[in-house]
Amino acid sequence: MTDEDPPTRHGEIGPAEWLAMNRTGSFDWDLDTGTIDVDRSGLLVFGLAPDDTYDGRPVSLIARLAPEERAKLEEVVRQAVTSGEVSYTAHFPIPQDDGPPHWTHVQARILRSPDGRARRIVGVVRDTTAEVTRIAFVQELERRREVQTNIVERTTRALSRAVTVDDVTAALTGPGGLARLGADGLALGLVENGSLNIIALSGESLDVLNDFRVRRLDRGLPLAEAVLSGRPRFVSSFSTLGQDYPELAPYLARLPFRAACYLPLVAQARSLGGMALYYRGRTSFNADERNLALGLAAIVAQSLQRAILFDEERELATGLQATMLPRRIPEITGGEIAVRYHAAWSGRQVGGDWYDVIPLPRGRVGIVVGDVQGHDTHAAAIMGQLRIALRAYAGEGHAPSTVLARASRFLAELDTNRFATCTYAQVDLGSGTLRAVRAGHLGPLIRHTDGRVGQPKLRGGLPLGLATAFGDEEFPETRLDLVPGETLVLCTDGLVEQPGSDIETGLTALSEAISSGPPQAEALADHLSERLWERWGSGDDVALLVLRRSPDPGTVRAPRIHQYIHQADPQGLSDARAAVGQALRDWGMEELADDAELLTGELLVNVLLHTEGGAVLTLEVLPEPVRRVRLSVQDRSSAWPRRRTPGEAATSGRGLLLLDALASRWGVEPRGEGKAVWCEIGPVAVTAGSAVNGS
Repeated sequence: MTDEDPPTRHGEIGPAEWLAMNRTGSFDWDLDTGTIDVDRSGLLVFGLAPDDTYDGRPVSLIARLAPEERAKLEEVVRQAVTSGEVSYTAHFPIPQDDGPPHWTHVQARILRSPDGRARRIVGVVRDTTAEVTRIAFVQELERRREVQTNIVERTTRALSRAVTVDDVTAALTGPGGLARLGADGLALGLVENGSLNIIALSGESLDVLNDFRVRRLDRGLPLAEAVLSGRPRFVSSFSTLGQDYPELAPYLARLPFRAACYLPLVAQARSLGGMALYYRGRTSFNADERNLALGLAAIVAQSLQRAILFDEERELATGLQATMLPRRIPEITGGEIAVRYHAAWSGRQVGGDWYDVIPLPRGRVGIVVGDVQGHDTHAAAIMGQLRIALRAYAGEGHAPSTVLARASRFLAELDTNRFATCTYAQVDLGSGTLRAVRAGHLGPLIRHTDGRVGQPKLRGGLPLGLATAFGDEEFPETRLDLVPGETLVLCTDGLVEQPGSDIETGLTALSEAISSGPPQAEALADHLSERLWERWGSGDDVALLVLRRSPDPGTVRAPRIHQYIHQADPQGLSDARAAVGQALRDWGMEELADDAELLTGELLVNVLLHTEGGAVLTLEVLPEPVRRVRLSVQDRSSAWPRRRTPGEAATSGRGLLLLDALASRWGVEPRGEGKAVWCEIGPVAVTAGSAVNGS
């Protein structure tokens, strides 16, 4: 049917009715006598027979009108007559005994006497049912077209953001997915190795079709038949499907649908699979609805084709990247290491982030975390080459600065314009010494034994590759000390970069997560992944390495604690004194707590004021028959303390005097590049029932 044809739907009007309902009549209403003279056509418009039964009264003419319509018409006439108007119009339905109401349109002119009094009303009356029906049909047609356009637009918009096959199924089955399709249920299948695998079911009770999720591609089911034939099938009586597909018959009674369409998914002449749409209220499919279903199938097929190709490329890329990262992490003595790699949720899930753990001579271990510029297979390939080269240079025993200088030269000589950033450290877990270098990368974070997290200042060089290009291959080393029980964290920027925020915000969040996390390396790595990568790092790759030096609590009879205090950290100094006092009270040595706190403060202040860098505090109980407490503060300065005789007004120089007064003995010992100042207080006799608790 075209827009020019008389309507034959939405009112069921035939040609005879079309002519009958286009009548126009006239009337003459004498207001003085209260009678209306209506011609033959006018009576037919009002639904009255043109015979002698009409008595000329206005009330008889509009007797068929519904009370509310009659009241509205009377009000229109009254308002026009009393307000001095010269004309009025009215439009109202007249109920029929055997069908829908007929619409009537009145156009009238009011004739008045010279004094303005209304005397007569003359006018025409038209049957406008055909016009109203046609307008309603056009409006309904436009509404349906708008609905269909909306379905196509919303589905296209949702699928335009789908990258993987999982994204496509999420768009179709997630919140609002069925509403976008205009359906009540959906089944989506892909052809794989001669089988039709149902990868998505959405809609009430459709889980009963789980028995058909993986089936050989044959004509035993309607969706498989649509895929094999390449032709859609529209089913207006869902319950009759069991006659053509007996295997499906036992399941049909458990499905609340009345109609369905089975659509092949074809893209570039390749059969990808099929899609079934199910409907509760529909019992037929007109031409527009069939075309809409076919259009949706084409949109889904194109999205699936892109997603399948993307998944294939990603599988190849991630396989390549997996071969570039270490297959296993070597076991280490004196600590524990955990590593994590998280691929971005978007894109090809492949990039240049990497980690490595390298066994070194003399029981040391090298650790590195880095990032090659870019997020593609080229970045992954370069990462693999660079990781192997850096591993080789480190394994030869070179100093960290030399390792990065050679790695930069290696990257610059490759046929690429990519650069890389990394942080590399040689770790001696026996002594807790780290020698770290940084090439344009984030520095490490250290979680101390009291839960505080510090960010050591590592002097850095240019990124690898760029350093050689600019002739600046200087990578200054920074020495760090890991106290037993402390944890070092290295990561790439994907873990701390939040869209819309600067990196300092991410580093603060990382510090808080490290502080609040569990102490074990594996558990802390999981904690950081859950708290941060899933929060905002999903748009970038992440490499994470967590190294924890084993705690050294001593024994029950000889407990021990270690703590690192940063230089220029008054709060750290106060916390260290409090930790010493609390430990001695916990160990049942309350009488030594005050002296130990005072000596702790003096030893630490002397180091923090007169040396560069922080200090390591060790508190331990010497396991002798008569127990003593030993305090030790280690620093990196080779200058030994010297005794002075302070004057009365001097503000310093009394530290060693306090040691003499409060300690039973004290001394200074060389420790590698630095020294340790120690003192002992006690002895304390062991009383019956006293206990010492491990830290």
